[in-house]
Amino acid sequence: MKTSLRIIPPSAFDLVMMVLSIISVVAIVLYQFGPFDEAEKELLLYVDTSICMILLSHFFYGLLVAPNKRRFLSTHWIDFIASIPAIDVLRYGRIFQVLRVLRMLRVANQVIRHLWRNSESTVLASMLLILVVVLGGSAIAILMAEAGAPGSNIDTAEDAIWWALVTISTVGYGDHYPVTTAGRVISAIVIFTGVSLFAGISGLVASTLLNPKTGQQLETSERHIQAGEAHNQEELTQRLNALQGEVASLRAEIGALKSLLQGKEP
Repeated sequence: MKTSLRIIPPSAFDLVMMVLSIISVVAIVLYQFGPFDEAEKELLLYVDTSICMILLSHFFYGLLVAPNKRRFLSTHWIDFIASIPAIDVLRYGRIFQVLRVLRMLRVANQVIRHLWRNSESTVLASMLLILVVVLGGSAIAILMAEAGAPGSNIDTAEDAIWWALVTISTVGYGDHYPVTTAGRVISAIVIFTGVSLFAGISGLVASTLLNPKTGQQLETSERHIQAGEAHNQEELTQRLNALQGEVASLRAEIGALKSLLQGKEP
């Protein structure tokens, strides 16, 4: 008898952690082999460290909620080791996490259904990914555009990160600002992204407060549909069995009539 194992599709946060793992590996490769100066390499190291903190938080949260912690540790220990900051060679262990998630993506239809049922967590995970990518990418871009320019006040990795945080949150302290055309274009993109991002977060919070049981309602509806399909299938089976019984009785009556007619023939 063949048994099929049920594959649990990855959650939205698992997919986001996979993307962050890829970004971290790329950052480490650029840090080690890229043609960057010391400030830009320092910024890449900050980006990698921030991703490490996110991945470690995701690991410990998964360990906390796991029903079988020993099994969780036996299957995710490489994630913990690959998320330790300041040891560059360990980052390449995240390739195993990426491969594990890619194997689960073979059941793409289940993944899409799972993400659709958990739309709130999907949106939240997408916002987290956008925030990390925009912060890291804009900080690197603004440092490359502004460092060394006449009158520039963004010359170090700390300046770039602080500018990215202030700009995406639309606070605008004015202590660090771009003076080049490329820097101003980058600032405009970050500002529009920040406004859209925080508007999305506000809409998500409002939707959660107004409809706190949306996810539960979807799961309940799906269970009702499945129960209805099972009931219809059971009813159809019963009707088929009854029809087979009637056909058998008709065959018996026809056989009896044939025997009767054959007995009356001379």
